[in-house]
Amino acid sequence: MECISIFDMLKIGVGPSSSHTLGPWRAGRRWIAELKKDKQFTSITSIKIDLYGSLSLTGKGHATDIAVILGLCGYDPETIDVSSINTIIENIQNSKQLNLNGELSLAFDPDKHIVFNKEFKKFHPNAITFYATLTNGSFTSSSFYSIGGGFVVKEERKRKKKKLSEFKKFPLPVQKATDLLAYCATHKKKVSEIVLENERSLCTDDEINKRISEVWNVMLESMYIGCHTEGTLPGGLNVRRRAFDSHKRLIGTTSYNSPQEWIEAIRDTEVKFRQILKWVSCFALAVNEVNASLGRVVTAPTNGSAGVIPAVMMYYMVIENHDANFDDIKQFMLVAGEIGSLFKKGATISAAMGGCQAEIGVSSAMAAGALTELMGGTPEQVLMASEIAMEHHLGLTCDPIAGLVQVPCIERNAMGAIKAINACEMALDTDAANAKVPLDKVIETMWETAQDMNTKYKETSEGGLAVKVSLSDC
Repeated sequence: MECISIFDMLKIGVGPSSSHTLGPWRAGRRWIAELKKDKQFTSITSIKIDLYGSLSLTGKGHATDIAVILGLCGYDPETIDVSSINTIIENIQNSKQLNLNGELSLAFDPDKHIVFNKEFKKFHPNAITFYATLTNGSFTSSSFYSIGGGFVVKEERKRKKKKLSEFKKFPLPVQKATDLLAYCATHKKKVSEIVLENERSLCTDDEINKRISEVWNVMLESMYIGCHTEGTLPGGLNVRRRAFDSHKRLIGTTSYNSPQEWIEAIRDTEVKFRQILKWVSCFALAVNEVNASLGRVVTAPTNGSAGVIPAVMMYYMVIENHDANFDDIKQFMLVAGEIGSLFKKGATISAAMGGCQAEIGVSSAMAAGALTELMGGTPEQVLMASEIAMEHHLGLTCDPIAGLVQVPCIERNAMGAIKAINACEMALDTDAANAKVPLDKVIETMWETAQDMNTKYKETSEGGLAVKVSLSDC
C-alpha cells in the first residue's frame, strides 16, 4: 500500500496552479539536482524547455513559464518573497540572461527557449522536458510529469517495480476507505488518531505540530491578505477582487492588527444567519484571489482548490466553536489530508486528468470529512460526509477562461466550501450505517468519470466557458 503523508496533500507553494505552476517549478529544481548528481551542471552552455499538452495549452494563464524560470534559478516556492517575482522575471526578460541555480549565468530568452507544444504525451497530459547543451557539444535531456497537487514524477516510475520499502513505513497502511474504517473499529480510535499514528512513523510529534502550524499560518495569512487587498487580478480578464468589499461589509468598524486578532474580531462580530454563507464565501474567495495573483497559498490538494479547506476551518473557528485552538486545527488537517490521499490513490487530483471534480470535488470532500470529525461525527459519518461532498461534484469540468485560474475557479472554491459544510450537516443527521454509497465507490466512480470525460474539458481551455467567453469579451 502506498503511503502518502498529509504533508504531501497539504503543500506550501505559490499560485496559481499546483500542476501548472508548483509542479513545473519543482521539476526545474529536480533537473538541476540530476545535473549535479551526474556531474554535468558546470558543463552546461545553453538550455531549452519544452512544455506539452495541458502545460502548453493553459501554461501562459497558469504562469507555467514563470514557474519554470524560478525553479531553474533555484528559488524555493515555500520561501521566495512573492513580491519579488515580477522583478526577477522582468530582469531575465530584459537581460536575456538566466542564472542557473544562482550559480551559472547562461544566455536565455524566455520567448525562444521555452517552447509551448500542443502535443500530448501518452504518460500524462502535463509533460515538461528540459534540454541542455554541454561544452563538449553533446546534449542531455530529462522529462518530468506534473501529475497534480504539486507532485512530479518521471515516466520510469511506472515501469520500474516499486520497492516494498516504500510501503512499509506506515504501521497502519491505508489504501481504501474500508481500511481506514477497519483500523478505527479495531483500535477504537478516530480517523485523525489513526492518521497521526502513521505520521509518527515519518517524523516526531514536534515536527508534525510545527509543520501543521506552518500550513495553517499560510492558510490564515492568505485569507487575511485576500480580505485586505483590493484592485484587479492580473492576466487580462480584469476580474475585480471581491473578498475586500465583501469583508469590509461584514467586519464593519471592528479594529484589529494581526491575523490572530482578526479571528477574535470576527468571533466578536454578531454573525446573523444569512451572513454565515457570506463569511465562508469571503474566506474562500480571499485565498483564491491571492492564488490567482501568484501569492503564497497551501496546495489543498491543489492550488486551484486552495480556498476550500481554510474557509471551512475558519468557519469552525469563528462560527461553530469560539474556543477552537491548535488541537482542533491539527485534527482537521490530519483528517483532510487522509481523505485527499484516498482520492489520489484511487483516482486523481489532477484537473488535466479528471477535470475540476479532481480539484474542487476532492477539496470539498476533504473539508467535509474533517469538519464532521470536529463536530463529533463517527468515522463512518466522516467518510459519509466526504462521499456526499464528492457525489455532488462528479463530472465537474475544468474550463478556465483564457487559461487563468480565475473564472470560474475562484467562485468554485466558495461553492465547494459551502457544499462541504452542508455535506457535514447531512452526515451528522444520518445513521451512516445505512449509507447507500460507500466512499470507495464514489472514488471509483470519479475515476471512471474522469476517464470518460472529453479531453477538452480537462484544463485545456478548449471547451466549456473557456471557448464561450474570451478575453475580448471582458
